[in-house]
Amino acid sequence: MESSKRKLLLVFGIFVVLYLFIMVFPFFWIFITSFKTSGEIFGEGAFRVIPQDPTLRNYITVLFEKGILNGIKNSLIVATVTTVYVIVVATFTAYAISRFEFKGKNILLGLILAVSMFPQMIITGPVYNMFLDLNLLNSYAIVLPYSTITLPMAVWILVTHFNQIPLALEESARIDGATPFQTLYKIVFPLAAPGVFTTAIITFISAWNEFLLTITLNSNQRYHTVPVAISFLRTQFEILWGEVAAATAIVTIPTLIIVLFFQKQIVSGLTSGGVKE
Repeated sequence: MESSKRKLLLVFGIFVVLYLFIMVFPFFWIFITSFKTSGEIFGEGAFRVIPQDPTLRNYITVLFEKGILNGIKNSLIVATVTTVYVIVVATFTAYAISRFEFKGKNILLGLILAVSMFPQMIITGPVYNMFLDLNLLNSYAIVLPYSTITLPMAVWILVTHFNQIPLALEESARIDGATPFQTLYKIVFPLAAPGVFTTAIITFISAWNEFLLTITLNSNQRYHTVPVAISFLRTQFEILWGEVAAATAIVTIPTLIIVLFFQKQIVSGLTSGGVKE
C-alpha cells in the first residue's frame, strides 16, 4: 500500500514538473533569444540554450530607438484608467444585481456572460465608425471600448462575491442609522475587497494585453500600446525576432510582478466567491 502510494506521488510529481516546464519554456526561450544576434537566431546556434555571443543590442534598440518605452507608458495609462473605470462601474452594477430582486435577473446575468464571449471582431467595426464620427480616433478614449472586454467579466465575478455577504449585516447597519452609502462604504465593500482586488488585477492584465481595438482605433504611433508596438518590430522583408523577444521580455515584467506579489490575494479572491456560507 505504501509502495503504491509512493509511486502515485512520484508519477504526480513528474507530471507537475513536466507541466510547469511546458508552461515556462516559451518565456524562457524568448528570454534566451533576446540575447542572440540575428545570425545566431537563424543560423547554427538557433537551438543553442546559451548564446554563443550574447548581446544587449536588442534591448538597447527597442528601449531607445523603437519607442517601446512610449508603448509601456501608453499601456500603463490605458490599463490603469480602464481598471479604475471598470471596477467602479462593475462594483455598483454587481451590487445592484446581487441585492435587488427583479424579473429577468438570471436572464440579465446570462446576457452579461454571453457578451463577454462575443468575438472582438464583431464590435470593432461599429466602434470604429462611432469613434470616427465623434473624432475620438488616436486618443486615450480607447479606454471606453475596452469595457466591452473587461466589464462583463468584472460584473460576473463581483456578483458572486456580493452574494456571499450576509444581508443581515446590511440590515443591522440600517437599524443602527447608517445611510445606504455608509453601508456600502463601511460594511459591504471591505468584505468584498478580495473579490474587488482580484477583479482589478484581471482587468488590468486584460487591458494591458489588448491588441485588436488599439491597432484599429489608434493608428498613430504616438498612442500605440505595448502589444501594438511589438507588432511593428519588423521591416519590409523580415520580422526582427531578436527585438521582438527583447520587447516581450521587457513588457512581461509588469504583469509577472503583479502575479508574483499578489498571487495569494488573487487565489483568495477567486476562491472566496466560490464557497457558499
